[in-house]
Amino acid sequence: MFNFNVEFTGEFVAFFILSVCAIIGAVMAINFTKVVHTALSIAFTFIALAGLYVLLEAEFLAFVQVLLYVGAITILMIFGIMMTKHDGEGQEPGRPLLETLAAIGCVCLFGILFYGIRNADFPTETIAFSEDNTREIGLQLFTRYAIPFELVSVLLTVAFIGAIALAKREEDPQ
Repeated sequence: MFNFNVEFTGEFVAFFILSVCAIIGAVMAINFTKVVHTALSIAFTFIALAGLYVLLEAEFLAFVQVLLYVGAITILMIFGIMMTKHDGEGQEPGRPLLETLAAIGCVCLFGILFYGIRNADFPTETIAFSEDNTREIGLQLFTRYAIPFELVSVLLTVAFIGAIALAKREEDPQ
């Protein structure tokens, strides 16, 4: 059932290290109480994911991951944190029963996923990749998907303006 015939190559070690870093960063993002620490751990997770993209030979996705998520989104989160008030209100006391049940549920989910992945029969198709995948993505993006690309850029601009308007809005006197 558990066939662990694994060759310990450099790629396997890099994958293992980057995967552990991504998981640790995600767990830290959930467990930190300070919002700035959470934003930095999310950036750590994004960097580990970019490394995984490089291992998958998806250099364009790795570049976009670093440029957009690590750079822009994390900086935007930090600016949002700095522009809003955080007095520690709304913090709930710990619930040991719920935390224990959540941990048991996570372990069960991991077991089910592990069993399902180990017993799955994945087809091994060979797909001919383009030599320059970044060029091919650019051609598809600006020819076939030009209108959705522009609509997403307008949507992101409107969301950014709305976030600034919400952050700058003064509290209503009551």
